[in-house]
Amino acid sequence: MENKTNLYLLTGFLGAGKTTFLTNVLNDLSKEKVSVIMNEFGKIGIDGTIIQREGMELVELNRGSIFCSCMQLSFVSALIEMADRGMKYVIVESSGLADPSNIGEFLEAVKISKGDVYDYKGAICIIDGVNFLDQIEDIETVERQLKFSHLVVISKVDLIDENTLQKIKEKIREINKAADIVESIDGKINYKFLEKDLLKSQWVEIENTTNTPENKPKTLTLNFKETLEKKKLTEFLDIIKKDSYRIKGFFKLEDGWNQVDVVNKRIDYKLTDKNFEQSELVIISKIGAQIIRPIFDAWQKTVGKEMKLR
Repeated sequence: MENKTNLYLLTGFLGAGKTTFLTNVLNDLSKEKVSVIMNEFGKIGIDGTIIQREGMELVELNRGSIFCSCMQLSFVSALIEMADRGMKYVIVESSGLADPSNIGEFLEAVKISKGDVYDYKGAICIIDGVNFLDQIEDIETVERQLKFSHLVVISKVDLIDENTLQKIKEKIREINKAADIVESIDGKINYKFLEKDLLKSQWVEIENTTNTPENKPKTLTLNFKETLEKKKLTEFLDIIKKDSYRIKGFFKLEDGWNQVDVVNKRIDYKLTDKNFEQSELVIISKIGAQIIRPIFDAWQKTVGKEMKLR
């Protein structure tokens, strides 16, 4: 079949820089027909707001990992829907907690339903240069994402020294012997990978995913209707970040609407020209529902005004 759609999978743990990388790729492909299937664990999508632009097709699949049986039908349906739209590229950005070991099952399901409509180009894994060496010791998902990738992008290399970078590369090679490795600052790399055969040295077979309905992490959404001082929000985030894999969203602060991003100990604010009805933070818990009481206690201590947590 001619004119098959090029399909890329984008993986990487929470906060590694997938959306920043994707934004740059979409800018580079602004003249091509591109669609994005974006997967987040929360009930609402934050990253879709960041990448949305005119002429781009976007499907958001929230409330779980696309590789879990609980989302299988939604993911396959989205792939089939995109195949009908005559796209040159479809890029799937999976959740930071997604284990893509069973991607082949989904591609096979699409093939059975729709025919040979996709040319799967491989998985691109974004590695967090600052946090990877700690994450790889504790979090199985990080290893699985790396193991099943065909291009590894080490992000934030401007924030680490040469010795750390070398250790990261050695660790990557322990887990993945074949993938190309490139370095990145602010999500920028040479996009020649679009012309390469990333699957030429495929070396690992499909396995069962570790994503199951039972191990789905607890995700909460915090809403606030007033303007808040950045100092108070920072104090609140400083208290709860130790129990969170990731916190992100948009908040109205004294200097305007800010995109808020918390990864490990780092809290980043970035002014945005977007406007929202209310402030919204998505919190992905490390400790399940036990995080609910600490969130309310921290908010009462630092802000003391009404908010909603769901």
